[in-house]
Amino acid sequence: QVQLVESGGGLVQPGGSLRLSCVVSGFIWDHYTIGWFRQAPGKEREGILCISSSDGSIVSDSVKGRFTISRAENTVYLQMNSLKPEDTAVYYCALKVNPRSTLNEFSYDIWGQGTQVTVSS
Repeated sequence: QVQLVESGGGLVQPGGSLRLSCVVSGFIWDHYTIGWFRQAPGKEREGILCISSSDGSIVSDSVKGRFTISRAENTVYLQMNSLKPEDTAVYYCALKVNPRSTLNEFSYDIWGQGTQVTVSS
């Protein structure tokens, strides 16, 4: 059974940094896309970055130049720099067994439970 577990969220001041981790278990890393999504209170879930086994990565305009995605073995990281109050949200990682990159949440099959990130002074 494939499971995704996020960690690393917390409270950070504006301008600060955080690194979120998404540990993936029970999965054979062959054809895949891993995405990071976030949902702020009262807003729809937003896709922000993804990385695939075949066609690279996608970064949304809202985080371009500040957030990066990377993978090391069975862990996918979201490095967040220059954080702003509007980055406050629950952050989720998600997996789909298809190597075509997309930020469309409905394309993803398996989701983690989410981790809260709060940017505030």
